[in-house]
Amino acid sequence: MPKIADIQETPNPNAVKFILREPVSYGTSHSFPTAESAVDDKFAKSIFDVGNVVSVFYMDKMVTVEKTDDSEWDEVLPEMAVPIRAAEAVATGPSNGNGNGHAAGKIGGAIAAANSDDDPKLREIQALLDEKILPYLAGDGGWMEILSLNGSELKIRYQGSCGSCPSSISGTLAAIENMLREEIDPEIEVIAV
Repeated sequence: MPKIADIQETPNPNAVKFILREPVSYGTSHSFPTAESAVDDKFAKSIFDVGNVVSVFYMDKMVTVEKTDDSEWDEVLPEMAVPIRAAEAVATGPSNGNGNGHAAGKIGGAIAAANSDDDPKLREIQALLDEKILPYLAGDGGWMEILSLNGSELKIRYQGSCGSCPSSISGTLAAIENMLREEIDPEIEVIAV
């Protein structure tokens, strides 16, 4: 059972990040944008069952929980901590609500539907994101996955606190696009879905 080492605010005012002393997963990210998507994940479901929860994201020693707009942190935070403290580690497996586990912090860490081995440009994008973007998103309780690369159109999906954070839709997205344009392809367009 993990112990909570710290609870941190994120740039998203409706999301907090629980830092744990023991991992709840080993090298995979698990994202659940709705309670329905968490039905087969005992840990995420237990957090949704607390009530007032919009989304759950976890990987390694981090759990990010987004609350409803009308709930207050003082009321829901102690309730959310109960299932987090009772959690057992998930070694591998399903996870993003679509049944895909994603390796965290490794090449291919953010690639979901796309296969990095098939496209050298996608591998280059992934390596750059792994090095320069994903650590910062994880630091704020979020994550990102690449859904597809079609020509110069890169589709991504934010997870965790980034999923509904106003800055991820504008500032962070523009920063990612600018970095990829400078370092990989001046024509690339990044679209968050």
